[in-house]
Amino acid sequence: MGRMSWLNKLPNSIRSASGLEWTLWRKLPLILLVGTAIPLAAAVALHLGTDAQGAADARWLQTMDYVVAGVVIFHWTAVLTIAIGCVVVMLMKGPGYVADDPMELSHSDKPRSSMESQEP
Repeated sequence: MGRMSWLNKLPNSIRSASGLEWTLWRKLPLILLVGTAIPLAAAVALHLGTDAQGAADARWLQTMDYVVAGVVIFHWTAVLTIAIGCVVVMLMKGPGYVADDPMELSHSDKPRSSMESQEP
């Protein structure tokens, strides 16, 4: 049994010109880093600049830590979603692909109306 390749290029397929997806793809690591560093820097500044004397101040700081964690996780999720979108667009604009083992359709050579007339 031979090894099947995952994506086989369709002969004579045409590639579309690249666009915003590659520009965005190249900037995603920087966007991820900056979008993570800014909220974390704000959290560090809050901890260094706030003199937590009582329980209310400590609770407020802890709430801000949760807010920062939520902002960072939301940002990571947004960047991941954009990355998936970029990959999808890159695949769609690239050459056409075909499976090694195409599925034969039993009705591919007959129109639907002729199949309905053959049913008992």
